[in-house]
Amino acid sequence: MSRRRARPWLRWTGFALLAGLSFLFVLPILWMTTTSFQAGEKMFQLTTEWIPSVWHPENYSNALRHAPFAQYFLNSGIVSVAVMVGNLVFGTLAGYGLAKFRFRGDRFVLVLILSTLMLPLEVTLVPTFLVVHAFDWLNTYQGIVGPLLIDAFGVFLMRQSIISIPADYIEAARIDGAGELRILWQVILPQCKPALAILAMFSFRDSWDQYLWPLTVVSVDSLRTYPLGLVQFGEDYGNPPTEQMAIAVLATIPVFLLFALLQRSVRQGFGLSGLK
Repeated sequence: MSRRRARPWLRWTGFALLAGLSFLFVLPILWMTTTSFQAGEKMFQLTTEWIPSVWHPENYSNALRHAPFAQYFLNSGIVSVAVMVGNLVFGTLAGYGLAKFRFRGDRFVLVLILSTLMLPLEVTLVPTFLVVHAFDWLNTYQGIVGPLLIDAFGVFLMRQSIISIPADYIEAARIDGAGELRILWQVILPQCKPALAILAMFSFRDSWDQYLWPLTVVSVDSLRTYPLGLVQFGEDYGNPPTEQMAIAVLATIPVFLLFALLQRSVRQGFGLSGLK
């Protein structure tokens, strides 16, 4: 009886801890949102005004008027969608090959791919820049997108998801005369939706927030992504931080919308794709 009575208390304690951690994660977003509606001088007060006494929605219109953020957001959208599609296509193809095909050196190839996860972008920045420069891709969309089209995390994630699919399904499809691409499209992908959703979410978010690589290959204003535009907005125009917060709030909307669209598959993916 004592053990049965203790279980609800443990459950509510766990809920309380999770709620507290969730609040800590959400708190900076709440502060950013409320600050975006305040007057400029309010941001530097010692006490935080969580509900503005006077709302200033004009911070958003002023920020959008002072800099071409529509173009910056469009550039980020093009880059992020292209990187997301590239990671889904190439990660799935590579993961399928490493999961369901056996060839000499397959383990070595997998270890070699995973070893790239230990290399930060700063280490590969100069060699990658030299390659992009050799292709004459500076100040182009392909120069921003090309080095980000495939990531070792995506290959590993898709391999772990595909390797759990029984080989009998694939053999039955081959007996029916299906080719490898048809097997991948009709047999493998329908069972990998959670992993695909996670990969889409992570690749879009990472490329949407990417700052260092676009800064390296872009020097014209028409190709700046929103992180570059936000920094330039603060440096060149000298606008109040509340307007910068307004742009930051707008920048979170695409990521939230994508998560809302994929949240069911993302939740399933954390339990089924090997991340647990």
